[in-house]
Amino acid sequence: MSRTLRVARTRRELEALIGGLRREGPIGFVPTMGALHEGHLSLVRASVAECARTVASIFVNPAQFGPGEDLAAYPRPWEEDRALLEAEGTDILFLPASEEIYPAGPRAFIEVEDLSGLLCGAFRPGHFRGVATVVWKLLQIVDPAFAYFGAKDAQQAVIVRRMVAGLFGRWTIRVLPTVREKDGLAMSSRNRYLDPSERGAAPVLFRALVEGKRVLERGERLAGMAVRAASETLSQEPLVRPEYVALVSLADLRPVEEARGDLLFAIAARVGKARLIDNLALRVGERVLEILP
Repeated sequence: MSRTLRVARTRRELEALIGGLRREGPIGFVPTMGALHEGHLSLVRASVAECARTVASIFVNPAQFGPGEDLAAYPRPWEEDRALLEAEGTDILFLPASEEIYPAGPRAFIEVEDLSGLLCGAFRPGHFRGVATVVWKLLQIVDPAFAYFGAKDAQQAVIVRRMVAGLFGRWTIRVLPTVREKDGLAMSSRNRYLDPSERGAAPVLFRALVEGKRVLERGERLAGMAVRAASETLSQEPLVRPEYVALVSLADLRPVEEARGDLLFAIAARVGKARLIDNLALRVGERVLEILP
């Protein structure tokens, strides 16, 4: 259902637009950094289906980029993104400048200490501090009933849920399934960085996860065996430079020795200029079932 999309660039403009809408029912919120793809749009559709009104944000958050990362190069196709959001029925797009979110620069931060330094956090110091801070600010500004995140960014989803619970946030966090290309590659804005040969190699991340899962499905419960199988699959693609392959507890993101309970099978790798991540959330008992984070 197409609606007329209204754009707010400041908190004051957003408050003026959203104020009257709250009487109509729950507000859904989809925070993004833009360069939208089908994964983002699946979150918008979920919000439109569940909520009376939907707000999306596009903000390339400087606080979550480290030195030498791709802040300047991150794609910013604002007009394309705006058209996509309007076609999906988004009511309001919040499109703030950096000084609107950080009036004095990024100085005050929120950090979920026991989760932020693990997995991707070990390779991107300060990244999840920046993520948690901007998500909290945006939730405070929009004040939705529901906020929607993708399972591809599973560590982010776990951290956001822990933050909201720990700080007594009143918002419900929805996590939706990863959306994939036909060859299994998880959709990501950074896929735009891949040249044709790199794009051909990138689906090995998902194939590696599937191979590790197969090991568990055959009855193996030593986590190291599943990790080894996934790592061997990754090694078959010379264009892919792994950062980590890990099987961790979904609750606290710590490595496990025995594969039982709710787990996250996670991979990060460099492919050309792109840093790509993927994961499968699994419930391992007598059977192996895929679940959401």
